Amino acid sequence: MTDTAPERREDETAPESGPTDRFTALGLSESVIKAITALGFEEPTPIQQQAVPAALAGRDVIGQAQTGTGKTAAFGMPLVEKVNPADRNVQAIILCPTRELAVQVAEELFKLARFRRGITVVPIYGGQPIERQMTVLRKGAQLVIGTPGRVLDHIHRGTLLLDKVRFAVLDEADEMLDMGFRDDITEILDKTPSDRQTLLFSATISPEIRALAQRYLHDPVEVRSVHRELTVPLTEQVYFEVRESEKIEALSRLLDLSEGGRALVFCNTKRNVDEVVSQLRARGYSAEGLHGDMKQSQRDRVMARFRAGAIDVLVATDVAARGIDVEEITTVFNFDLPQDEEYYVHRIGRTGRAGRTGQAFTFVTGREHWKLRDIMKYTKTKIVQRQVPSLADVEEVRTHMFEERLRRAIAEGGLERYVARLERLMLEGFSSLEIAAALLRLQNDEAAGPTEQGGRSRATPGTVRLVIGAGRNQSVRPRDILGAFAGETGIPGESFGLIQVDDDRSSIEVPEAEADRVIEIMSHRRIKGRGITVTR
Repeated sequence: MTDTAPERREDETAPESGPTDRFTALGLSESVIKAITALGFEEPTPIQQQAVPAALAGRDVIGQAQTGTGKTAAFGMPLVEKVNPADRNVQAIILCPTRELAVQVAEELFKLARFRRGITVVPIYGGQPIERQMTVLRKGAQLVIGTPGRVLDHIHRGTLLLDKVRFAVLDEADEMLDMGFRDDITEILDKTPSDRQTLLFSATISPEIRALAQRYLHDPVEVRSVHRELTVPLTEQVYFEVRESEKIEALSRLLDLSEGGRALVFCNTKRNVDEVVSQLRARGYSAEGLHGDMKQSQRDRVMARFRAGAIDVLVATDVAARGIDVEEITTVFNFDLPQDEEYYVHRIGRTGRAGRTGQAFTFVTGREHWKLRDIMKYTKTKIVQRQVPSLADVEEVRTHMFEERLRRAIAEGGLERYVARLERLMLEGFSSLEIAAALLRLQNDEAAGPTEQGGRSRATPGTVRLVIGAGRNQSVRPRDILGAFAGETGIPGESFGLIQVDDDRSSIEVPEAEADRVIEIMSHRRIKGRGITVTR
């Protein structure tokens, strides 16, 4: 008889409890909660909510879940909880179909076990010198993750003993069967004690999987993560391959190419939300964050500003973004690839609404291509790759946008008084072509002030723009200005608006009610060791 754990409806809103409380409710200890908090995760995924309590209770588990649903942590958290750090024997064996997945699982288990002293995690797979693995195994390891072929190799050499194994995990069991590992799996499991606890995870539950489970699992609890269909046909989906350190620059350039509208940026952790917001503000964007550590009143204030257009960029976690319903969102950025494939659906569904077209841009680091592949497989959608725009591309698009504005202004007419002024310049010997080219360059330079490192020139309601008598030529950067103004005035950094840095002057938006006081204070202060002037 197979038990089925209750499924969590995707439209249910998480209760107003902290992230720690949500994981504690699963029965996890303080040391594992501490590791989860350090990773910045806000709430358990649906498969974790179902699998973790059952596994902690000692039940065998069949989990129907695809890659990207948080299934690694679904079996990783119980394993880290239940292994004995004082026992150096192999207590858990985790079988994976590929070395890439084995490495990924090992890395995640290592992070989950970081605050449980004495636990050793070892991946073993083909393509790595077996002598090195033998050396590590001789020293003792409680958690061993490996591909079936290499695990069997160690068993036959006598360098991997499974007689003390208490837990066995089959990760992506359907993939392992498709790759012809059935006999290897049975031979490995037959080497383990019959009273072990077994956890099996598979994207599909085929008759072959059922037969395997019937042979090796005892009265299992069955849990599943059921996906919904993708319904965002008007959303253009694009990905950019970037290094982690290049994401902010890529985000800035793509924001610079968008004209109007609002952008929603998704991060997987609260820490990343805060970091992205900080860096965007330093580059001159009007950006705010939204995550689970914020009080409801704070969330309401941020959302009110976003809806009113006082914020151009909202950076959020998946949990905090629930309930966001703003039709004018033109672009969604996956700054981090989502943990769950269905989160991807929810994210990009925030744009392309009410008959409008939208864009979904995803940043992918080199090791995340397998995740992207699974997302495309699940969504049945081709996500095309593009190159991150260069600074020259940004300038070209900016110039093109200005040309379009010029055409509209000419078509609207009413230019007589401006024509008279230009005629005076022409009497001084300048040609109309020179004047037009100079205007185009000046416009481009003005826009490039904040956007050379990414930025905006739109004024923010409720602020006053102050001009500072120093700029790039004096080695002044946006973060220098923000640091000086926040530090000297005592005004929180998030209360300042856009920062623009030009060649010999800069500007910063300050709260309107504080403008006079800020001018008085900062007129007697220095930035980068240089005395400055500050005026409205």
